[in-house]
Amino acid sequence: MAAMVEASIDCIATDPPYELGFMGRSWDKSGIANDAAMWREAFRVLKPGGILVAFSHARTYHRMVCAIEDAGFEIRDQIMWLYGSGFPKGGNRDGKGSCLKPAHEPIVVARKPLIGSVAANEAMYGTGAINIDACRIHSDDALGGTYTVKRLKPGATLDKTGGNWRPTDGVEYHGEMKPGRWPANIVHDGSDEVLAGFPAHAGGAAPASGSTRTDGFKSRAMAGSMNGISTPAPFYGDTGSAARFFYCAKASKSDRDEGLDHLDPQAFVQFQTGNGESGAASSLSEGRETQYRNIHPTVKPEGLMRWLVRLYTPPGGTVLDPFTGSGSTGKAAVLEGLDFIGCELTDEYIPIARARIAAAELRVADVPPPSPQLGLFEDAA
Repeated sequence: MAAMVEASIDCIATDPPYELGFMGRSWDKSGIANDAAMWREAFRVLKPGGILVAFSHARTYHRMVCAIEDAGFEIRDQIMWLYGSGFPKGGNRDGKGSCLKPAHEPIVVARKPLIGSVAANEAMYGTGAINIDACRIHSDDALGGTYTVKRLKPGATLDKTGGNWRPTDGVEYHGEMKPGRWPANIVHDGSDEVLAGFPAHAGGAAPASGSTRTDGFKSRAMAGSMNGISTPAPFYGDTGSAARFFYCAKASKSDRDEGLDHLDPQAFVQFQTGNGESGAASSLSEGRETQYRNIHPTVKPEGLMRWLVRLYTPPGGTVLDPFTGSGSTGKAAVLEGLDFIGCELTDEYIPIARARIAAAELRVADVPPPSPQLGLFEDAA
């Protein structure tokens, strides 16, 4: 970043080290994420009004955020990514343990101070405003499917005759509907554990995990359909449920390994974040061994990264990731029509990042991927 032009970046979206000594990795215990000097370089290259979004861990988030604030950023928000697939740490000894099961990751949202008002800053630099309409929450975002989303026609009212809400003047469909819900600072993965934490109706109790909700949310989430109007909720399909927040599952195997057919799969034990006792057996939860071509341990999902860069980057702008890893931010930026600059120090991750970003470029160009035997991704820029 020290070699980059000042005020040349529109948005920084990154997943820096959590500084926990994760799985004994040296890159996760350097202290760089808590170094205000590093974040001052990020501040320098960002345009006025530009947004920084950075992931962290619940236990070390405060250190990173203080360093970001000390570098000159304004802390604007915290996005919570909720998920159900974390493992408890520290074991269970006679009904006792040392910590809770992880179920969220915090994401700081920080802004380089504006010059003048939001409107004046945006007119001069293109930054400062958030792309709300491009990231509103529709039912397809919330549930992961494609639906016929219904709303009232202009001037129509609702009649509750017989205990059921029904429109008195018909409905209109998705193409003419209002834009959807204002994006919130919660993202969820759609897992049973997360969904069970939200009531099916406003003010209602949450059903048990795996049960069918009275508003049909669970079945709609699985089947990908939304039919009829039984309550006011189906206009967005989200009253009292997790559907009112952006939905994004953790990175799938196909997401992680896209563009890596030229690499051999490797046995990989996917652990959750350890407890900081680097190298100690107690610092690792039980993991699930599988075969991955992308051997980076903390891959962020494409959908989540696309939503974040689309929300905070001006159309056609440039996204920077100072901790590129296996290239999830770069992949998302390409798919959103944005320019991307990435920095990565770990040699084994660089070819993986380049290949995944190159695969995204082929998707944008609607070009089929090459044969793995051709090895076209090995030196992809």
